[in-house]
Amino acid sequence: MIDSKIIKFNKTKDLNVSRETFRQLEDYSNSIIHKNKSINLISKSTENSIKLRHIEDSAQTIDFINKNDISTCTDLGSGAGLPGIVLGILMKPKKPLFKLIFYEKSYNKSLFLREMAKKFNLNAEVYQKNIFEQKNLVTDVIISRAFKPLPVIFQISQNNFKNFKYIILFLGKSGKKILDDSLKFWKFDYQEKKSLTNNESMIVKISNLKKIDG
Repeated sequence: MIDSKIIKFNKTKDLNVSRETFRQLEDYSNSIIHKNKSINLISKSTENSIKLRHIEDSAQTIDFINKNDISTCTDLGSGAGLPGIVLGILMKPKKPLFKLIFYEKSYNKSLFLREMAKKFNLNAEVYQKNIFEQKNLVTDVIISRAFKPLPVIFQISQNNFKNFKYIILFLGKSGKKILDDSLKFWKFDYQEKKSLTNNESMIVKISNLKKIDG
């Protein structure tokens, strides 16, 4: 079982992933930094801390993804592929047919996502499309990191997806208030876990989402 608590991107620590998986995560990090010279994938100020700020941060969602009822994950506003590419690399040894779907309207970023999916032999589809213009989408998990605020993600989930099981989101220090405020307009169940990379952040897994009438 992959456990995010011991996914630490540090060669001095023992990992519960294979050397090949670890190598691919390093290779992916280097690819982002190299490509970041020509297109804006991540903030330049976070390049030196990419392993913690981006790779480990993305990897910690594995606790919500590595489940028997999840075989397809849709990453919205994917950018550099965080967290989708990281999850694909981590899930490949566990579930080779695990499917990733990326929506990224930028041509250059979509091209980078296709290159990474091919490089790491991931079961992935990359759509250079505006997610707001898509309809009747189907997935097991909708995941988003630094794309849109939670209320907007809820609207996308309701308006653009015909079927999904869960939504997984990264929330900052005001995350609890955002959830409480959202419960005034939406009904949903949620699990939360404290972020392993930022003491003021959390990851939430949302299910049974329904808009409150009125």
